[in-house]
Amino acid sequence: MTAPEILDRTGDPKPSNDLGERFLKSADELAALRERGVLAARDLCAFIDRSPTPYHAVREVASRLGAAGFSELEERDVWALKPGDRRYVIRGGSTIVAFVAGAEHPARGGFRVLGAHTDSPNLRVKPNAELSRSGYQQLGVEVYGGVLYSTWLDRDLSVAGRVHVRRDGRVERHLVDLVRPVARVPNLAIHLNRGVNSEGLVLNAQKHLVPVIGLGREGDLHAALARAVDAPRDAILGYDLCLYDTLKASLGGLADEFIFASRLDNLASCHAATSALIGAGDVGAATRVIALYDHEECGSRSAVGAAGSVLRDVLARIVEAYREREPQGFVRAMAGSLLVSADMAHAVHPNYADQHEPRHAPQINRGLVIKSNVNQSYATDGATAAALEALCHDVGYAPQRFVVRSDLPCGSTIGPITAAALGIATVDVGAPMLSMHSCREMAGTLDVHLAIETYKRALG
Repeated sequence: MTAPEILDRTGDPKPSNDLGERFLKSADELAALRERGVLAARDLCAFIDRSPTPYHAVREVASRLGAAGFSELEERDVWALKPGDRRYVIRGGSTIVAFVAGAEHPARGGFRVLGAHTDSPNLRVKPNAELSRSGYQQLGVEVYGGVLYSTWLDRDLSVAGRVHVRRDGRVERHLVDLVRPVARVPNLAIHLNRGVNSEGLVLNAQKHLVPVIGLGREGDLHAALARAVDAPRDAILGYDLCLYDTLKASLGGLADEFIFASRLDNLASCHAATSALIGAGDVGAATRVIALYDHEECGSRSAVGAAGSVLRDVLARIVEAYREREPQGFVRAMAGSLLVSADMAHAVHPNYADQHEPRHAPQINRGLVIKSNVNQSYATDGATAAALEALCHDVGYAPQRFVVRSDLPCGSTIGPITAAALGIATVDVGAPMLSMHSCREMAGTLDVHLAIETYKRALG
C-alpha cells in the first residue's frame, strides 16, 4: 500500500516536501526512497534479533566486519598499519572499535568517527539470583539504565549474555542465549488493583519486577546455563546475564513505515554505523572509525564505556602504527577530526505533543535529528551542526532539530564525554523514535536508509 497522492491544480501529483522545502520529491522518487528504507530496515531487524545483549551485538558487528574484509587486532600486540587496512578491536566483549586506515597519516588526514552504544535499558540477573516465594521459583534482577518499568510486564522473556566456565584448568568465556521464553513478570489483575487505570501503576523495582521462572523448586538457572554451554553445573563460575523480550523485530504500519523492536536505542545507530563503515567506498584521506561502546545507559564510567580510555587508546595507537612518523601526531590528528555521536532522538508523540519544544518536534521518516543543548548535555555547536547539515543536504534532505523544553531536564549521550576526553569537534545526532527505553520501541524505516547514507558521507 502506498500513501495517497496530493494533486496540484493541474491534476498532476504534487511533489512532497516531507524531506524539506529545498528537497521536493516526486511520488516515484519518494516511493524509491521508501523501498530502500524497507530493505535497510529488514536488515536492521535481523541485526537486532541476533543481538539480545551487548556481547551478542559486538559479535554480530564483528561478523559483518569480517565478511567485509576486516580483521581483529589484539590490544596486547604491537600494531603496524598501512593505508587501507581494515581492522577492529574488541574490549571486554561488549565494546568494539573498527577502522579503515586513511591514505594520509592521521596527523594530516585526521579521523572521521561515528560513535554509538551497544547497551540498552533492561533487567539484569543478580549474582545469587534464584529464590522461591509463594510456591514460585523466581529470578532476582537488577534494573539497568533508565528502564520504563511497566513495559516489562507480561512479556515472554528469555535470558542471554555470557557465562564463565572452568574447563580443563582454564576459565573459558561463552556467549549464551536460552532463546525460548523462560521468564515472565506477571501483572496484577485489575480485580486486585481496582484503581490502576485512574490512579496509575506504581512499581517498586525490588518487589514488583521479579520474574517467575518456574513452580516450586523446578526452576534451575544454573542447570539451564550448563546445558547451553555443555558443561557441568558446578563448572559455572560467573555470568553477565540480561533478560530480553523474545518477540522478534518486525516492520509495521499499513505501508511498512515503522519498525517495531526492542533495543532500537541504540542498536539502530550501531547498525547504521557498521553499515556505513562497510559501504563507505574507496579509502579517503581521513581514517574512518566507528566506536560502539557499552555502558552508555548507566553513565559510561567503565573500562569499556565512553568515559574510559578505549577510543583514545585506539586512536593514539593508530597514529603511532603508521610507518612514517609525525611530530605531535595525536594532538594534530584531534585538531583535524570530527565525531558524530549517533544516538536515537525523541520523535514528537501524537498523544503528548505538548512535551516538545515548539518548532523542535522531529517526525519519523523525515531524516536525522541534530540535538542541541547549551548546557552541554549534547556536544553540538554551530560549526558541527553546520557540518552535519551539509552532509544531510548531500544525501537529499534537511535534518530536523531537537532541543528539550526549558522546563524539562535534558538527557545526554557519549558526545560530551568523548568531546571532553579527546578535544574533538562533535555533533550529536540520531534517528527519531517513539517509546524510547520501553521494552518495545518504534522508529521509521526510511530513517534507517537516510541514517546510513548520511553516516557514509560523515566518514568521508
